[in-house]
Amino acid sequence: MASSYHQEMQEVFRNNNKSREFPAHNAKVHSVAWSCDGKRLASGSFDKTASVFVLEKDRLVKENNYRGHGDSVDQLCWHPTNPDLFVTASGDKTIRIWDVRTTKCMATISTKGENINICWSPDGQTIAVGNKDDVVTFIDAKTHRPRAEEQFKFEVNEISWNNDNDMFFLTNGNGCINILSYPDLKLIQSINAHPSNCICIKFDPTGKYFATGSADALVSLWDVEELVCVRCFSRLDWPVRTLSFSHDGKMLASASEDHFIDIAEVETGEKLWEIQCESPTFTVAWHPKRPLLAYACDDKEGKYDSNREAGTVKLFGLPNDS
Repeated sequence: MASSYHQEMQEVFRNNNKSREFPAHNAKVHSVAWSCDGKRLASGSFDKTASVFVLEKDRLVKENNYRGHGDSVDQLCWHPTNPDLFVTASGDKTIRIWDVRTTKCMATISTKGENINICWSPDGQTIAVGNKDDVVTFIDAKTHRPRAEEQFKFEVNEISWNNDNDMFFLTNGNGCINILSYPDLKLIQSINAHPSNCICIKFDPTGKYFATGSADALVSLWDVEELVCVRCFSRLDWPVRTLSFSHDGKMLASASEDHFIDIAEVETGEKLWEIQCESPTFTVAWHPKRPLLAYACDDKEGKYDSNREAGTVKLFGLPNDS
């Protein structure tokens, strides 16, 4: 028997299964993220810029384009509680903090290497950034000075604090999840999570679970307290690149080079819905209050110029009649 939640959400998506795309960049979009209040969506691109949209009823309206980086913007994230600040990580060996009220870059912070992943601590005080040389730098969000720097002996893929801010997680190229105490960064545990490269990690908003995605095409769901794997989701065939939990923690979106995004019910592992895509998906992000999913794919610009990348941001969950 499908749960009542399952039936309720399927009904929601049956009536709201439209995706719409919005021009954002001149090249592929690497990262999308919502502000904590859900009013804005930011995207980072290979074209060296970030864009910010405002969500109006059923569409995204472009507010601004943020220029300054000298290389691709690989990942970005918003301040956990301040809806006006976001930070971008770039291959130009800097991170930049931006304020949507002034549309200016508040700070440019130089780092040692080409940055590929970034996250903001749940208490808002620290930004962690990882580079291609597997160095993670912890930067004080107020003074913009490095607090700590750790060189790892393995390929660091994605990084994240737990919701309580007292542990720091890294997924690595050997299929492990490394868990460090925070702020003293001592190794608490290394979990052999997957037989191959462990790519992405996300914590659910309720603090009960976290999920990891791997090159073996599996998504595994972990109990935060017990640090045990609760269940696996295996509907994708390609390495899992990106994950997002819905605002209530009950749905998990995962995507890869498969031409669909899988939406699973967290508690049962059952498929709730799938979003058809014409190409690989790089990034997905659930809205913090509504069943709306922002995502970006490796799309080409239509029939006439198949080499040009589209650079669009997509939004799923819009009413069929919108």
